[in-house]
Amino acid sequence: MIQQFVFVLVSLTALAFAGKQFLRIRRNILLGKDAAVEPGQTAQRWQNVLLVAFGQQKMFKNWIPAIFHFFIYAAFLLTQVELAEIFIDGIFGVHRFFAPLLGGFYTFIINFIEILSVAAFVATLIFLSRRNLLRIPRFQKAEMKGWPTRDANLILLGEIVLLTGIFCMNGADVLLQQLDPDHYPATGTLAVSSWLGPMLFGSLSEPALHVVERFGWWLHILTVFAFLNYLPYSKHLHIILAFFNTYYARLKPRGEMDNMPEIMNEVKSMMGIGEPTNTDTIPEFGAKDVPGLSWKNVLDAYSCTECGRCTAACPANLTGKKLSPRKIMMDVRDRAEEIGKKLDSGSPDFIGAEWKDQGGVTLSAENFDDGRSLFDYIAREEIHACTTCNACVEACPVLINPLDIILQLRRYEILTESAGPGDWLPLFNSIENGGSAWAMSVDRDAWVRG
Repeated sequence: MIQQFVFVLVSLTALAFAGKQFLRIRRNILLGKDAAVEPGQTAQRWQNVLLVAFGQQKMFKNWIPAIFHFFIYAAFLLTQVELAEIFIDGIFGVHRFFAPLLGGFYTFIINFIEILSVAAFVATLIFLSRRNLLRIPRFQKAEMKGWPTRDANLILLGEIVLLTGIFCMNGADVLLQQLDPDHYPATGTLAVSSWLGPMLFGSLSEPALHVVERFGWWLHILTVFAFLNYLPYSKHLHIILAFFNTYYARLKPRGEMDNMPEIMNEVKSMMGIGEPTNTDTIPEFGAKDVPGLSWKNVLDAYSCTECGRCTAACPANLTGKKLSPRKIMMDVRDRAEEIGKKLDSGSPDFIGAEWKDQGGVTLSAENFDDGRSLFDYIAREEIHACTTCNACVEACPVLINPLDIILQLRRYEILTESAGPGDWLPLFNSIENGGSAWAMSVDRDAWVRG
């Protein structure tokens, strides 16, 4: 009874704290402005979820790491069956609740989980080696120094702890089924634990086996709770958000850029086919900060796996330029986190000057202004280097679009700030004066009049 009480208390505490953190992430994502979801095409969206998120389709463009990643992913999915049983056992004070109900099918499920767990253990060791011994180039970029590398290693080490809990629990359980069959239902012959358990724990007494079995049981569930609460601070948040991100991914052709309504209305007005635009206020083109991006852009940032496939495919990065699409996504997420923390502080120091003059205003997302922007994270040189080739968009395994964010930052710099690289000015002048990217002494359409 004491164990049930402790289990329920720990579970409620862990789930409540995790829920609070996930609500914080949701709030940060919604700092972005509303984005119109393309109507219809629901079937295509669910196809993306099934093939890209569930099926890991794009991972297999690089098939060797994809196979090892699939082992960990499949083991993670199937162990949820055992996790559900642990919850039932913990709440109701029973043991192996599903074993008597499912019989031989239960043995099949646990065997499948154990085989996948061994494969996941091997994959984890390989991934640790790739990051720390083989030093794969895309994991050694400047943006991966410090916390991003530690984060990846912590998750992989956590995977080993999780598997240790599973095999301690199952291995001791196999022996206890023989010593105390009334309390430990038969699971049948298990692919790994039936020989690993006797090999590791065969010399232990029955009380010691009880300790090992409970140790593995608690280690497994506590690791799951720790992982759940760690997710909001980790790149591994993608194991949840990737499903949402693939559903809401852009369905238009990748080369099609979104028009700016303000520009379209101005052009139509000049051509006499639209209403005159309001000249009282100057519109802000593009985006300079997270609130200027769409919530989908911010969701992209939080869904980033930091795998670096986008950066590895980027021709600008390959030629030594400063641009790294992965860093762009990490910077957007870091800025969203910074804004979120400052909003949580409630400090009036972060209320915009025009709002402070009104008096009695409390800090909110609408009046927030800390004097910083994404340009404090992302250098102008980075966004200038982009060739808009869409290589990063094509490479992403969860359908993230770094290019859209880069374009919005460039639009803000050029159209709102009237800034930009000096060597781009001749291009702009030629387009404005002659309708051509090249400086020409005659009008571009002069040949038609001839």
